[in-house]
Amino acid sequence: MQLDYNDHFYHLIGMFEYIYNLFFLFFLFFLTLTSESDPRSLTVLSREYDGCAVKCSSEYCYRWLQPIVPDAEYIHACRRPVRICKRHSVKENLRPLARNVISQQSGLNTLRVALINTRSLTNKTFILKDFFISHSLDFLLLTETWVKPGDNSAFTELLPPRCGFFSSPRVSGRGGGVATVFKDNFKCRLLSINDYSCFELQLFLIEFTLPVLCAVVYRPPKYNKNFIQEFSEFLADVVPKYDQLFICGDFNIHVCCPSDQLATDFKRLLSSFHLHQLVDRPTHLIGHTLDLIISHGLSISLTEISETAISDHFPIIVEFPVPSSIASRSIASPCYRRIFTSSTAEEFSAAFMDTELYALSESVFSICPDGLLSSFNSTCSEILDVIAPYKQRSPKLRADPWINDATRTLRQRCRQAERRWKKDKLHVSLEILRGCLFDYQRAVKEAKSKYLSNIIINSGHCPRVMFNTINSVVNPHICSLTDASVSTCENFLHFFINKVESVRQLTTNSSVTDSVVAAAHSAVFEQFEPVSLSFFNEVVHKMKITNCPLDFVPTKLLKEVFTTVGPFLLVFINKCLSSGSVPAVFKHAVVRPFLKKPNLDPSVLSNFRPVSHLPFLSKVLEKVVFIQLQSFLENNSLFEKFQSGFRSRHSTESALLKVHNDIARFVDVKSPVILVLLDLTAAFDTVDHAILLSRLNHYVGIKGTAFQWFSSYLTDRTFSVVIENSSSSTTSLSCGVPQGSILGPVLFSLYMLPLGSIIARHNIAYHCYADDLQIYLPMSPTNTDAFGSLIDCIDDIKLWLEQNFLNLNEDKTEYILFGESATSDPNMLISKLKPTIRNLGVTFDSSLKFDKQVDSVVKASFFQLRLLAKVKPFLNCSDLEKAIHAFISSRLDYCNALYVGISQSSLRRLQLVQNAAARLLTNTCKREHITPILSSLHWLPVSFRVDFKILLFVFKALNGLAPPYITEMLTLRQSNRALRSTNQLLLEVPRTRYRLWGDRAFSVAGPSLWNKLPADIRTITDLGLFKAKLKTYLFRLAFNL
Repeated sequence: MQLDYNDHFYHLIGMFEYIYNLFFLFFLFFLTLTSESDPRSLTVLSREYDGCAVKCSSEYCYRWLQPIVPDAEYIHACRRPVRICKRHSVKENLRPLARNVISQQSGLNTLRVALINTRSLTNKTFILKDFFISHSLDFLLLTETWVKPGDNSAFTELLPPRCGFFSSPRVSGRGGGVATVFKDNFKCRLLSINDYSCFELQLFLIEFTLPVLCAVVYRPPKYNKNFIQEFSEFLADVVPKYDQLFICGDFNIHVCCPSDQLATDFKRLLSSFHLHQLVDRPTHLIGHTLDLIISHGLSISLTEISETAISDHFPIIVEFPVPSSIASRSIASPCYRRIFTSSTAEEFSAAFMDTELYALSESVFSICPDGLLSSFNSTCSEILDVIAPYKQRSPKLRADPWINDATRTLRQRCRQAERRWKKDKLHVSLEILRGCLFDYQRAVKEAKSKYLSNIIINSGHCPRVMFNTINSVVNPHICSLTDASVSTCENFLHFFINKVESVRQLTTNSSVTDSVVAAAHSAVFEQFEPVSLSFFNEVVHKMKITNCPLDFVPTKLLKEVFTTVGPFLLVFINKCLSSGSVPAVFKHAVVRPFLKKPNLDPSVLSNFRPVSHLPFLSKVLEKVVFIQLQSFLENNSLFEKFQSGFRSRHSTESALLKVHNDIARFVDVKSPVILVLLDLTAAFDTVDHAILLSRLNHYVGIKGTAFQWFSSYLTDRTFSVVIENSSSSTTSLSCGVPQGSILGPVLFSLYMLPLGSIIARHNIAYHCYADDLQIYLPMSPTNTDAFGSLIDCIDDIKLWLEQNFLNLNEDKTEYILFGESATSDPNMLISKLKPTIRNLGVTFDSSLKFDKQVDSVVKASFFQLRLLAKVKPFLNCSDLEKAIHAFISSRLDYCNALYVGISQSSLRRLQLVQNAAARLLTNTCKREHITPILSSLHWLPVSFRVDFKILLFVFKALNGLAPPYITEMLTLRQSNRALRSTNQLLLEVPRTRYRLWGDRAFSVAGPSLWNKLPADIRTITDLGLFKAKLKTYLFRLAFNL
């Protein structure tokens, strides 16, 4: 590539600097000839001159002096080799490749580790990635990452293939932060640490036969007298526990200066703990040894202090031997996969048409469901073995697809600039090297942005592709830190079983006697209706594409060939429905454990969540059953009225709107309200199958072949744990319903049906969302026994839960009191009352101001905005707006119907989030007025979005699209006389006492806003048209149009 203007300028300066040094050397040569002193004084003179360029230029002077001064060879013992004109033939200029050399001792490998002070990781991601790969590192330890808490987007660019990372950013303030990048074939575990005020610390364990404790330390340069004391406490804690220690980092201590008191104290401290410090050369660009490698019990060799321009600190590379047999987990072994092409679907259809399954002969209809499924699976396997046989695929490390010729050229230019700087040590060469590195980082980032942008454009701006792309940028791939072995799978299997058994043992074994069973409904559901091919086709194609190890035909291929296999599968599905049986293959689940959060310790099994995978056809069968069961339950009003979980037209917002309304109305009449959130432990996993079947039969009215189907579905279920290619043994599943399945949530709701009647006996209001249960009642002065009723109700709930093998976690049950307490009852559970509670994702406070809720929304929104700013370069305006609505507007709108009547200061904070999102989308600065920007985007301000949501709930309630408990809160205005307003759908507005309580209830705020709408909007019956007209109306109000 051609040098730019700055490069020519720097070369011109370098030329003058070289001429100046040349004249100075001639001056030294003249002094030598005219002086009687020893020619060796040239070395002294050159050292006295503080310029590395003179030392480098003196090499050429020595060559000129050699024929004249005999001692010149003594002065300069190592002569530079003569450069050969042939290109790429000077082997001394080539950098040797660093390899994991086998140790002389049998059974040992060499671990290669580098320490770098990055000074802003975000600006050097691709440079550090290239450094990791080119130096064949196993571990890269970083200090001064300057990464913000929760922001891991930089690691998506930094991580090489098959690598993991630990990040410990500075909790508050700017700068600081430490991180570790490591190959994922090493088993590493992040450890919890104490808080230290004088230095930042990351502690992790490399699990060998004899574990190695690694500590990455960053000490800020400002002097702190407590550092020695705190660091000695840290050493006193870890040194006795571990025989092998590896401590490194930027300590900002001048250990090279004997007169430095802090350095002296620090060395004395290390000596007292028998720790060895290896670095004995400067690690900073301007001198001084600041980055240290400290060890105990390890044979560490200091390989290199690499003079690079990554930052003002030099990378330190060390090596030490580790056991080869267990130094790393097993590398991914070759796997066998079917290779599908564009013609696979056509070839499969042609082959399937030649089978008797396609002909649907009479013999097919007489086979049981298990036989039909077995024939289908074996036939499909035979076809795929011919057209797409299994082939061995060895895992390969592929280069990043955005690396192109231009970026490779820039990387080559960086290598050339680095060699030039190491050769002449000129400041201008250092600046050129820094410029080359900056250009390389920028070019690779732009190439990646262009590559990702093309992916989104080529997908037709598909939302799924767009959000997957965004996720790949802001969330780095977390490698599995769990051993993929049979023993690990068995450990998970026993842990999941024992967890459920321990919960069930906390419950009683007394028989269940539901007194409400006598009130069973007369409706009966005896058999499933056969489904048509068109209905079956619609169900299959609406299902999400998922893959399970038990699928003989991949889901994507099955949808492509559905025209061919659909008729046979329809016979199979209808056979399952008519016979009341579920194939045994459908009752086995493959369970994969996933960490609940990325920063949790993978060695603790309780930090994993079991995720069940079922065959795709089993999900299709469940969907067909679910549609018919839901229709039966809704037509006969068998659902619990105040159960909002996993039901159409119900949501967490509708549930909270009902609870919020009741609390506000009670407090408005001076009746304090106590709200209790009941927590159930692993509720879905402990559902007793026998009790559930009894409830379906006697309480819901499911009988005949339909009941046989549910009995077959729940009995003889099994599961096994699978991690990569390892699997545990198969064990039976005697209880529980899968929470993430299609039928699991509705079955759990039916299991909980009697609980509502038990709570109603005590005249206490309640609401449920799946297994989240909340009860509340007013503590009015006239009702002196209200608290006693609450205690009795909780006792009855606990008893019923125990009888049904469900456990109430009293430690996590929360209480909150709204309004001023008018009682001095000592049994008010004052110690259990909390100022705020988290209820279905919304933080309630005792005065319903929602200040904490607004704080969390604003904080989360600005965090997402920072991430969206990183993905903005490869998104066009339309896609970026979709992302903003998905990540920002959704947070502002979640349960915003509860924000009616909150303070203007809280609304302004929420509006600030929307303003920032609009400026990000339109590239406008903060000085420009925001109102025209929002108007051009056609975005409603936050306060009008609150009104929009409330009016939308009112419309749905009046048109039968809302839950019954929402509809019951509204009353049409009635008049004894014939008035013009009679047919205008006006609502009664209840009277209230307090603006901060009663006026904020939905039953008051909803009718007030509704009656202010124009009549032509109130009389609309189509939901889509109402939304469009309402938004236009509010938009004109907001911007005075």
